[in-house]
Amino acid sequence: VCRTLSTSDDVEDRETEKGRLEEAYEKCDRDLDELIVQHYTELTTAIRTYQSITERITNSRNKIKQVKENLLSCKMLLHCKRDELRKLWIEGIEHKHVLNLLDEIENIKQVPQKLEQCMASKHYLNATDMLVSAVDSLEGPLLQVEGLSDLRLELHSKKMNMHLVLIDELHRHLYIKSTNRVGQRNKEKGRLSSLVKDASPVPLMDVTNLSTPRKFLETSQFSTPGSSSMRDTSLLEIKEDAELDPEENSTVFMGILIKGLAKLKKIPETVKAIQDRLEQELKQIVKRSTTQVADNGYQRGENLSQENQPR
Repeated sequence: VCRTLSTSDDVEDRETEKGRLEEAYEKCDRDLDELIVQHYTELTTAIRTYQSITERITNSRNKIKQVKENLLSCKMLLHCKRDELRKLWIEGIEHKHVLNLLDEIENIKQVPQKLEQCMASKHYLNATDMLVSAVDSLEGPLLQVEGLSDLRLELHSKKMNMHLVLIDELHRHLYIKSTNRVGQRNKEKGRLSSLVKDASPVPLMDVTNLSTPRKFLETSQFSTPGSSSMRDTSLLEIKEDAELDPEENSTVFMGILIKGLAKLKKIPETVKAIQDRLEQELKQIVKRSTTQVADNGYQRGENLSQENQPR
């Protein structure tokens, strides 16, 4: 506009240009007023929407500022309480461990009484498990407890002598119980023959069907390779029933004794004791068998002499 007015030749041209510009301005104002009138509703809505958006942004900024302040305060409080919480957590773990140790001590104090009951009822596997676990605890986590020193010595001494009892029971079942079954069958046959007054000689003892440990091993030797592992598994799976008589099944009872000796780690001593006492035990079997045969023959002679005398 300034360039146009300055390059004009005279005042008339400037006035003409000025009038043209004023007319253009007036036309622009009229067009603007018309557009405002036409779009008044949209303009009002846009202004109100912009105001509401501005208010929401302002409120959100204030809320975010407040959240930041709260987070900073929480961070400070947590930082202050962290050491105290860690201390309480460690104390809780210590108290829990102490309670577990006290419960274990109470259980171990009852071990001698329970051990006597198991030994009296001949449940040797339970007694061995109880004794081994108690000694391991006394020599492990409870080693520093001075009040358990006497109990530790007592249980350790019982553990050292436990295998002697198991070896004696094993020999009793291995040599005495197995031969007693043969003697019982012979006596029953002799009794029956005396009742029917049979003058024929006493029949020979049938020992082919007796389940001796030797036959148990022989039958397993001729089996397939997989069955030997099954025999080992059966020994590992042997369990003791507290409600049944442990000596009812002699083979299972001897398996229980072997398992107890293995837990006591006394298998080499057991093998050595069996080897040392083998000759003596076999001589005792021969002696007992000879005595039984002589007694049976004497009793049969007495019965025959009484039958030949009418009085």
